[in-house]
This record gives sequence, structure tokens and C-alpha cells, in this order.
Amino acid sequence: MLSRSNWLILGLAVLAAAVGGYAEHRGKQPATTMDSALIGQSLPALILPDLDGKLHRLSDYRGQRVLLNFWASWCGPCLEEMPALNQVQEKFGEHAPIVIGIAMDEPAHARAFLAAHPVNYPILLGQLTPPSTSLQLGNSREILPYSVLIDADGSILATHAGTLSTQQLEQWFEPMHATP
Repeated sequence: MLSRSNWLILGLAVLAAAVGGYAEHRGKQPATTMDSALIGQSLPALILPDLDGKLHRLSDYRGQRVLLNFWASWCGPCLEEMPALNQVQEKFGEHAPIVIGIAMDEPAHARAFLAAHPVNYPILLGQLTPPSTSLQLGNSREILPYSVLIDADGSILATHAGTLSTQQLEQWFEPMHATP
């Protein structure tokens, strides 16, 4: 038979396991649309530098659908997603959204990563100081990767936190696709 102190230890261990299991379950919730209040809203007026310091207005892409993909060199899921973005951009061609990568990283880290792992789409540098560029576009938990699909008229069609599945990427890239 167990002593009173052993029962207490056993009870605390069971409680700790239950709390840990709950926390693990909550951490594995599927990635979803973040801030649905942004859907249908106009893209904020953002001007971001590229890796050479040249400034780019996101409004310059009006007339074309755009997929903004926020990433960082230290983000494992981001790095797994980048080749898929390359492939889907090539598969659907010029009638698909233009992918623009937005590095939420130090410029030197982004440059070093891209030197080893080049991509076929432009990379801009996001603002890291509050409010970060991804936060301005609805990423309230500042999860990476984070993607925003923008219609040709500059309105936000969809947002997604986490890695985009192949099915979702293809859905977002369909040339005649009207809504996400």
C-alpha cells in the first residue's frame, strides 16, 4: 500500500501529465485564418525595402493578385513552405498571384539564407518593430509562416497562419479563382 506522501506525488504526476497533454493538444490546433475582420478590407499603404534597400510600394501591384508570404530564416515551417511557393508559381505562371516573400528577419540573415536557398519571387524586408508588418496585416499572434492573399483591386481575400497545404496553395493560385 502507498503512503500518504506517495499518493500525493502520484496525484501531482497525474495532474502534471493531464495539463501537459492539454497544452500539447492546444499547440497542435490547425492553422487557420487569423483576422477575418480584414477580409474585404483594402491593403494598408505599405512601403517596404528589398534586400538592396530599394523601397517598394505594395500598391504598385494593383491589377494583379498577390500572395504575401511572411517568413524568417530561423523558421523551420517557413523554409519547408518556400520550395512549394516556387513550384506553384512556376506551375500556374503569369496568370497566378505574384508571390512576394516578406522576411521578418534581420537583413543579413535573410541574405545569407537566400544565397544558399534562392527563390524565384521577390523578397522584401518586413518591419520588425511594433507594429510589425505582419501584425498590420492581421497576424495578431505573429505566427510564421503567415500568408495574405490580395485581390487585383487591392482588397484582402484571405489570411492564413501556418504552412499553406498544397491543396490550399493550388486553390489560391487557380487563375480564374474568385474567392479563397
